[in-house]
Amino acid sequence: MKKLFTLSLAILAFQFAQAQDSETKPKTPIGGRPNIPSDLNFEFGFNQLTNRPSNIGVDFFGSRTFNVSYQFPVYLMGKNSGFTLNPGFGVGSDKIEFNDNQNLFVNTDLGANSSELMDVTDVYGDNIIVKTNNFATNYFEVPIDLRYHLNKNNYSKSFRFSVGGKVGFLYEAHTKVKYESAAFDKRKIKDSQSYGLEKIRYAISVKAGSPGFYVWGNFYLNDVWEKGRGPFATQASQVNFGVAVTVF
Repeated sequence: MKKLFTLSLAILAFQFAQAQDSETKPKTPIGGRPNIPSDLNFEFGFNQLTNRPSNIGVDFFGSRTFNVSYQFPVYLMGKNSGFTLNPGFGVGSDKIEFNDNQNLFVNTDLGANSSELMDVTDVYGDNIIVKTNNFATNYFEVPIDLRYHLNKNNYSKSFRFSVGGKVGFLYEAHTKVKYESAAFDKRKIKDSQSYGLEKIRYAISVKAGSPGFYVWGNFYLNDVWEKGRGPFATQASQVNFGVAVTVF
């Protein structure tokens, strides 16, 4: 999350410099939102596993997604066609909270780059009170959207919807467990490993909304884990969805 925040500040600084060069451009009347032909997006939502076996339970509200991306328009068939192609770059962070105090640990039978689902009390002791228990993945991402604007004369005030895709490159994954016990008082354990995850993921993306707010969904086409390296040798895939705000 700190890396996401740092990147967000860097992108904001870049956009501020761009805004300084665009002072003569008109502003939108609501909230003084700069009319700069690019988008700095902050996406908030939920993350779920699909096609998973019944013995992998996922808590809906504890499994969340936060994405930051910067995209810019490439006009297609002229500036008044309504169509733009919007490539960009960003980072994505997904959390999964498994049910029944379970989390991922290295599968000792498979060795490194593998995972199995275990109860954290079986690892850290029965007499503990679990406060936080989740699994997180972080990706560099390259999104690209084919966007259509209903108002062809003023894209900055138009409802729009898009279909596109994104490719993500895994750069970090970890489990985080916080617990209390009589023997150790309070402890926090963060364990960074690959856990048998696929290093590259790709998705179909859909979005719809206004220049400042939209709803979105990502439907991933490949499995979360490498074949035979995840819990129960599952071939579960991933879907996440939510709402977003656009700064520019």
